[in-house]
Amino acid sequence: MFTSILAAYDGSKGAYAALEKAAELAKLTGADMTVLTCYRHHSMLEASLSMVRGASETDRNLDNVMRQVSREAAEEAKTRARELGVDKVTAFIKNGPSARTIVGFAAEHGCDLIVLGSRGLGSSEGYLLGSVSHKVTSLTDMPVLVV
Repeated sequence: MFTSILAAYDGSKGAYAALEKAAELAKLTGADMTVLTCYRHHSMLEASLSMVRGASETDRNLDNVMRQVSREAAEEAKTRARELGVDKVTAFIKNGPSARTIVGFAAEHGCDLIVLGSRGLGSSEGYLLGSVSHKVTSLTDMPVLVV
């Protein structure tokens, strides 16, 4: 049925439920499972307005902070998938607009199912322009399970 399942994960409750469903499907079908966490590049203006202030120059760069948070979320999801009994699970982080990044990644890596939550940690722009899950379903012909 499925050989490679992509679980989009951002740490939200919806993404957690989607991760659990993806793990269940991976176990049921024997599919490999990939976790993808996306973060968006922030402009210098956004970074200068950020409340994120660290001790080092690296900590003050919002992209570095977002990359680290994404890395931690991806590792958390990978650990949880293994706890749920998935043997073959890998985790990646990518920078870019979430929906397009998810769809592009799935195509590049030969995934045959995308699983994601119906509502995640998306920006307020999502309320105006539509959710990531809605955009993913409209950008791909691949099967998408929205949990």
